[in-house]
Amino acid sequence: MSIVMTGGGTGGHLAIIKAVKEQLLDEELIYIGSTKGQDRAWFGEDEQFKSSHFLPTQGVVNQGLLGKIKSIALLLKATIKSRKILKDANAKVVFCVGGFSAAPTSFAAKMLGIPLVIHEQNGAIGSLNRLLRPYAKAFISSYEENSPIKAYPIKEEYFKKSRIREEVKTIIFLGGSQGAVAINKLAFFLAPTLKEKNIKIIHQAGERNIEEVKSQYKALDIEAEVFGFTTSLSDYMQEADFAIARSGASTLWELSAMACPALYIPYPYAAGDHQFYNAQFLVDQRVAWVMREKELNIQKVISILEENMKEKSLKLQEMIEKNGALQIAELLKNLH
Repeated sequence: MSIVMTGGGTGGHLAIIKAVKEQLLDEELIYIGSTKGQDRAWFGEDEQFKSSHFLPTQGVVNQGLLGKIKSIALLLKATIKSRKILKDANAKVVFCVGGFSAAPTSFAAKMLGIPLVIHEQNGAIGSLNRLLRPYAKAFISSYEENSPIKAYPIKEEYFKKSRIREEVKTIIFLGGSQGAVAINKLAFFLAPTLKEKNIKIIHQAGERNIEEVKSQYKALDIEAEVFGFTTSLSDYMQEADFAIARSGASTLWELSAMACPALYIPYPYAAGDHQFYNAQFLVDQRVAWVMREKELNIQKVISILEENMKEKSLKLQEMIEKNGALQIAELLKNLH
C-alpha cells in the first residue's frame, strides 16, 4: 500500500512534503502535483517517490469567467486521472498540503473513501483546505490548539543551531530569495543608525536585487553582508540576534525554532492576508512584533532594537516543539 502526497505550487507547500517524506524512508510513496508551479522542479527527479505525476491544473481563485471555466475543466480531468492513480497505487492515505495542485487528488481520495490528512501551513486557512477540512481524517495546524500535532515540520538543523539572544549585535533582513522591496528600503533607512550602534548587517536581497542593494550600501559607506539565494540560510539566521522578515510560514517557524526574535512585515498581497495572521499568532504569544508595510515607522523599529531580547528568545525556545515531520510521518503510517 502506498502513501500518496499531493499539493504544492509554491515552496512553502512543497517544503512540508519534503520534510515529511524524509521521515518515511521505508514506505512506498507516490507524488501527484501540477505541471504549473514548482512541483516538477522539486520532485520531478526525486527517487524516493516510486512514481511522480504532474497533471495540468491551474488555480480557480482570481480568475475571470473564462479562466474559471478552464480551471474547472482541467480540475475534472485531473480528478479522473488522480482517481486511477490512487486505485493503481492501492493508496492507504493521501497527505495534502494545500494549493491548487492538491485539489484533484484530494477530491479523488474522498470519492474512493481513502483517508485524507491535511497540513495547513498558515494562520489563515487556504481556500482548498477550508473546503476539504470537513472530510479530513486529520487536520494539522500549528496555529490551532486542538490540532492533533502542534509541531511545525522544520529541519533539525534549525533546532540544533538555536541559541538565546540578549542584545542586538547582528541583524538580518530577510526578503526571501526573490527579495522584498519594502524590506530593502527599510534596511537602507535603518543602516546609518545601525552603523552608529555598531550592529552588523546581514541582508538577503533577492537574486535580482543583489548588485543594486550592494551599491546602495556602498553609497551609504556602510558594510553589509549581502546575498540572494543560499543553501546556508540557517547559518545566517544563527549569527543574527534579530530579524526583520516577511512572515511566510517557513521563515517564521525557522526563525522561531532558532529562538531568534523578529519584526515581521507581512507581504500585503498574500492570499487571505495569511502572512499577517502568521505573524499575529506569535505577537499574541508576546514573542514577536508585526508591522504592515504602510505602518512602518523608523523610530518604532529602532526602539524595538533597544529592547532586551532574552525574554522573547527564551520563550520561543520553550514554545516551539521539535519533530513535527516525524509526528506527521507516524500518523500517516498508522492510518489504514
